[in-house]
Amino acid sequence: MRFPKAYADTVAKLRVPGGFILLAAFLVLALPTARSLAVGFPVSILGLALRAWAAGHLEKNTTLTESGPYAWVRNPLYLGTLLATLGLVLASRRWELAGLSSLVFFLIYLPVVELEEQHLNQLFPEFSSYARRVPKLVPRRPSKQIAKTFRWSVYRRNEEYQASLGFLVGAGVLVWKAIS
Repeated sequence: MRFPKAYADTVAKLRVPGGFILLAAFLVLALPTARSLAVGFPVSILGLALRAWAAGHLEKNTTLTESGPYAWVRNPLYLGTLLATLGLVLASRRWELAGLSSLVFFLIYLPVVELEEQHLNQLFPEFSSYARRVPKLVPRRPSKQIAKTFRWSVYRRNEEYQASLGFLVGAGVLVWKAIS
């Protein structure tokens, strides 16, 4: 799917406000139960783990990252976000939140993915070869493994802990709603 660059540039600025809008929608609409939390939270935790793994490999704008989850999928951070959101949606038990989350992903995140890939293509001549080998969002067993390990220093530099904090706020809202 192709998005006009002006649109993608505009919606890139809406990622954080979009997250707050989703949080507010979850606060108002969610109807979680202990069972829905038990189903949804593990899915979210899987998404956060994927994001953390990716963040520990990602050397932004210095090298094309092809190790860790980047050997399986080009955009593991966005896939992790999608899984974390799916888990919260499952925990919320509301189809409206599934629809709203899907809209945010398709109208905001997919254009941003496209922008980032255009940037990577300009920055790294080998990106087009990597893109032919590795799928955008649906993981596939890698044909080539890069022997680089996860590094906590890279994880911290990428400030990935913020995603976990955001999840904890969302999870806290859902737990509060389930027990009140």
